[in-house]
Amino acid sequence: MKAIIQRVSSGSVEVEKKIVGSINQGLVVLLGITHNDNNKDIDYMIQKILNLRIFGDENTDNFERSILDIQGELLIISQFTLYGETKKGRRPSFINSAKSEFALEIYNKFLEKIKEEKIKIETGIFGAKMRLNIVNEGPVTLILDSN
Repeated sequence: MKAIIQRVSSGSVEVEKKIVGSINQGLVVLLGITHNDNNKDIDYMIQKILNLRIFGDENTDNFERSILDIQGELLIISQFTLYGETKKGRRPSFINSAKSEFALEIYNKFLEKIKEEKIKIETGIFGAKMRLNIVNEGPVTLILDSN
């Protein structure tokens, strides 16, 4: 499982020109799923996302606080292109991206578990063509990998 996380002051996702999810201060999480992801990968990614100290405190912008510490919000978007392979040719190959049925199952398990944390969580629509609007703060963008 891979994720790109971005520290944001706001973010939203549109499907067919309608906003289906929006957040204020927090993280936008682009979540990619591969063939062999499992509960161990889900647990690892959730703990990393929730506890990674990438927010400043009231005195500084240093990386002192987690999303839980600041009571931030999460916008989670499924992103199969994170497993796109670009080493050969000019067109990406998505052979390492999980098939849709399996990816949806893992994505839903991920959402179920992370929603236990009692913070605001918004999502896009799995498999839909989406438009993201992100105000990245810092900018801070990190790549996480459960491997």
